Amino acid sequence: MAKKTRHAAGATPAVVALEQAGVPHTLHPYDHDPANDLGYGLEAAQAIGVDARQVYKTLMADVDGRLVVAIVPVDQKLDLKALAKAAGGKKAALADPALAQRVTGYVVGGISPLGQKSRHVTVLDSSAEEFDVVYVSGGRRGLDVGLAPADLLRLTDGTTAPIAR
Repeated sequence: MAKKTRHAAGATPAVVALEQAGVPHTLHPYDHDPANDLGYGLEAAQAIGVDARQVYKTLMADVDGRLVVAIVPVDQKLDLKALAKAAGGKKAALADPALAQRVTGYVVGGISPLGQKSRHVTVLDSSAEEFDVVYVSGGRRGLDVGLAPADLLRLTDGTTAPIAR
């Protein structure tokens, strides 16, 4: 008989994935302000008190007709041409936000690279290798998780490439 694992009430699929994998991580909840004008990622960096270069946003892109997860620092932009190359394609465009929400199971501003409904090719900006810990969305607005970049790559079957500018 399989052993049942108990998760904290309200745990997101991202947090459940981390717990099930036994990955060391830290949870950083904060009060999301819907009126903030910083953007979700910069708001998170400020709220949890870490350098924005260490906080990463999760973006969904269409690379030659297939969805790809791009993870880049919140203070930078995604280089679509670099992402296409890293994902083995020719052309990339940001995915429609409604599609991103539907395929990940998360809302915009809370899309986590972890615990998505289905697996997608995942590319983490190579700047993450500079840090022992990076912060990504924990699966809802107002929650970030800290974990080692190597663990993030392992859990997403991801690769690194210079995809931010």
